[in-house]
Amino acid sequence: MKVCFIGVGSIARRHIRNLVDIFRDTKESLEIDAVRRADSAYCDELKYLSKIYKSYAELPNDYDVIFITNPTEYHAESLLVLQNKSKHFFIEKPVVSLKTEHLIDNFSVKNESIYYVASPLRFHKVIQYLRHNLVLEDVLSVRAICSSYLPDWRPDTDYRKTYSAKASLGGGVSIDLIHEWDYLSYLFGFPSSVQMFMGKVSELDIDCEDYSIYIAKYKSMVAELHLDYFGRVPVRKIEIFTKYETIVGDLIKGTVSFLGSGKSIALNEERDSFQKRELKYFLSLLDNKNIAYNDISHAIKVLNLSQGKV
Repeated sequence: MKVCFIGVGSIARRHIRNLVDIFRDTKESLEIDAVRRADSAYCDELKYLSKIYKSYAELPNDYDVIFITNPTEYHAESLLVLQNKSKHFFIEKPVVSLKTEHLIDNFSVKNESIYYVASPLRFHKVIQYLRHNLVLEDVLSVRAICSSYLPDWRPDTDYRKTYSAKASLGGGVSIDLIHEWDYLSYLFGFPSSVQMFMGKVSELDIDCEDYSIYIAKYKSMVAELHLDYFGRVPVRKIEIFTKYETIVGDLIKGTVSFLGSGKSIALNEERDSFQKRELKYFLSLLDNKNIAYNDISHAIKVLNLSQGKV
């Protein structure tokens, strides 16, 4: 398999390591190229790259997969320029930025190709447990939260220089933490209406929102979602209030707790495990020609939801 990464930031490096691990257990060959700025710092993952290009024009037209892993603001441009360079595309979340969403209308989707937008939390053991065990008719209310301190995200990087801190590059919690809306839509579908409150209250040196709070109405339940960049102790969990139980899924601890009965289920795993499962799922789509459940059109709906639109 011949693949190319557009950008070799932290998430791309994780995908590269995971791909190498996955293919190490198969008989299939793996060739990895990348497009990378000339002034980018060295990283260990470079040892896995066959060729490094400085521009899109240099790329050949025979890739099996192109991974769009550059800053969100450039996703739409990259897709448009590269649409004939590869059979299939794996696109990091969010699919595009708010400013460039209109450009995706010019992108030609080929029937024989797979266009998959990353949604790794769907493959987290906690989310998978809830997906397969929840009785949706019993759910009355849901409360989810993702709170963490932006400067701690990338310990060796000045947070002020990352895309997360810059609205012009697609930063801001509403779309940077879009994973939460993705897994909520995976578990419960899309709401009929949503109210959104967003802004900046911390002293973080960023030019985008550091909190985004939502209240959503479904046919027979309600949901609340809290996202922020300023929580000093990381919290990522979902509380589900049913007719008979209160269930808490903790995505950091890897547990599902039933507060009424006192029962708790441990679903611990390594950090890369659920993202490896996602890559394996994506690769299976290429082999079996199945329809990706998180294609571009679905990802656009989730993007709109992150902005309080249904």
